[in-house]
Amino acid sequence: MKIRSVTPNNRRNEFSVTTRSGANYSFPYAEADPQPSPDDRIEDVFVDKELGNEAISYVLESGEEGSVHIDQFLEYNEDPKYLAELLTYKLSLEARRGIESSGLSRRQIARRLKTSVPQLYRLLDPANTRKSMNQLVALLHILNCDVDLVVKKRDAA
Repeated sequence: MKIRSVTPNNRRNEFSVTTRSGANYSFPYAEADPQPSPDDRIEDVFVDKELGNEAISYVLESGEEGSVHIDQFLEYNEDPKYLAELLTYKLSLEARRGIESSGLSRRQIARRLKTSVPQLYRLLDPANTRKSMNQLVALLHILNCDVDLVVKKRDAA
C-alpha cells in the first residue's frame, strides 16, 4: 500500500497519512521512535521515496530522524483487511514450522490435502495472502496441530 501524502498534526500530536486509494490513517507521536515532543518538534516530514512510498520519514529539530511504515499505521488503526492478512501470515509460518518437524514429505502432505505440490507451496508462502483459511486449518490438522479460535470482547478503553 502506497502513501500519497503526510501531514503532522501538532494539535492532536499525530501524523496523518492518505494512501493512494484515498484512505486516511493517523499515528500518534507517542508511538513513534524517536518521539517528537514540545521540546523537540518536527522540522520536516515527507513520504519516503527510498522506502517505496510505503513509509513516512521525519526529522526533529535536534537532528534525529525516524520513519513510520504503513504497516504501523494499519496495525495501530486496526485495519480489518490488514489484521486478516496478518493472521494468515502467522498461520502460514506455523504450517512451515510444522512441515519441517513432521518428517512427512511435501508430496505426502499434498496427497493428504488432496491438492498438488505447487498448490502446497503457494499455501506455505507467507507472502501469498490470497489463500483459504480452510486450507490452512486443514494443513495444520494434517501436521497434527490444533487450531483454536478464541473470540473475546476487548476491554472498553
